[in-house]
Amino acid sequence: MSTVTEKVTALVQPILQAHGFYLVDLNYVKEGTNWYLRVFIDKPGGIDIEECALVNQELSDQLDVADPDPIPNAYFLEVSSPGAERPIKTETDLKLAVDQYIHVSLYQKINGQKVYEGYLDRFDSHDIYLTYRAKTQTKQVVLPRNKIAAMRLAIEF
Repeated sequence: MSTVTEKVTALVQPILQAHGFYLVDLNYVKEGTNWYLRVFIDKPGGIDIEECALVNQELSDQLDVADPDPIPNAYFLEVSSPGAERPIKTETDLKLAVDQYIHVSLYQKINGQKVYEGYLDRFDSHDIYLTYRAKTQTKQVVLPRNKIAAMRLAIEF
């Protein structure tokens, strides 16, 4: 049996493709007594509020007529941008993050650090290659992907 997120993903993908957008993340969560269906979308150059509202309306229409209903509970639908510090979860996210400033959290220390911030130079199926600043020096590090707990875009200060 498909999960709610799988069913909604199947409904939202054609909508996004028709407008040149892509799905960043989708989650269905209970917070307190309420359920939330959150859809995070983007496009090259960024997504704006009108585009989020357009997808919200089109997806809402699709969910209203879907048979069987993919969502068993009453819920709030939220469609939004992933934000400036969006998570990097997929291969597509990684491709878009090359040459961008990112934050990487590790499960265990590498070279004495569990957190790195720097520019993603490149990646392959096993590692990511990062250029970062350590005080006044520019350094490079290779981080095994299986040691990475989370990655996101970051704002450089």
